[in-house]
Amino acid sequence: MALLRAFGQIVLGVALASVGTTAFCQQYPDRPVKIVVPFAPGGFTDILARVVAQELTRKWGQSVVVENRLGAGGNIAGEFVAKSPPDGYTLLIASITTHGINPTLYRSMAFDAVKDFEPIILMVSTPNVLVVNASLPVATVQDLVSLAKADPKRLSYASTGIGSSVHLQAEQFKSTLGIQMTHIPYKGSSQVLTDLLAGTVQVCFDNFVFQLPNIKSGRVKALAITSHRRSPLIPDIPTMTEVGVSGFEFGPWFGLAAPAKTPAAIVNKVNADVNAVLQMTEVQEKLPGAEILGGSPQRFSSFIKQDISKWGKIVRALDLRVD
Repeated sequence: MALLRAFGQIVLGVALASVGTTAFCQQYPDRPVKIVVPFAPGGFTDILARVVAQELTRKWGQSVVVENRLGAGGNIAGEFVAKSPPDGYTLLIASITTHGINPTLYRSMAFDAVKDFEPIILMVSTPNVLVVNASLPVATVQDLVSLAKADPKRLSYASTGIGSSVHLQAEQFKSTLGIQMTHIPYKGSSQVLTDLLAGTVQVCFDNFVFQLPNIKSGRVKALAITSHRRSPLIPDIPTMTEVGVSGFEFGPWFGLAAPAKTPAAIVNKVNADVNAVLQMTEVQEKLPGAEILGGSPQRFSSFIKQDISKWGKIVRALDLRVD
């Protein structure tokens, strides 16, 4: 009898805990939610987070605030969210950098990109674009390569940080074409743009959506885009494949993740609501050139594991490691 009573108490405890968790999830969110962005304000990652946060605020009736935590190629933000309470109130804009490149690029990280997070949703992807200072005497990729070979010390290229997709893309570009350009890392696209316009740096791969207004206005010159096909927004820009440089058909992606052990009910709710937000016409109009993805948490989980494997091969081939 004592054994039966003990067993009954265990079952009752589990049932009560389940009811408590369910009630908690049904009330979510009942206070402000924070979305942590690993990069500086003004870039595409920040713009995406704020667009989504604005719509979730309306949908939930609770403030969804964006907080920028910079440093270590996104790892400071990643560590902060990974070690936050798994209650759905602190979320991360997970990206190609934090959950694709960094796991191999950095010799040591304070979090595991797979084990320490619950993937929620893969939101969007965008191509990168190769742009140059408007006064640089080049009109094509071939012109740029010829200039770099004629004067190996002349050109410098900007990136949004060591280990960013644009950094690795530029290094791969240099390696593939056998040219030299000096790397100048910045903390975000806004700082890159300032120095690119001033001519302090002459070249960069950058997010196409972010650079789109500058290309249209003629403030920078676009030489090639890293998508599989030309963008209908500016169809005159050739793809990298079209200009004879293969293996560059990729660009950054952005998703949403929560700390590991966040209840599945919360993960699924956020997933459903963000999927709905991404289908809104007014949201898509604020993200021109971005490919809307969406889908299930399981899809995002599989995607992250595949991307880590893909970028691991590229990082090792380029022999790039960060202590």
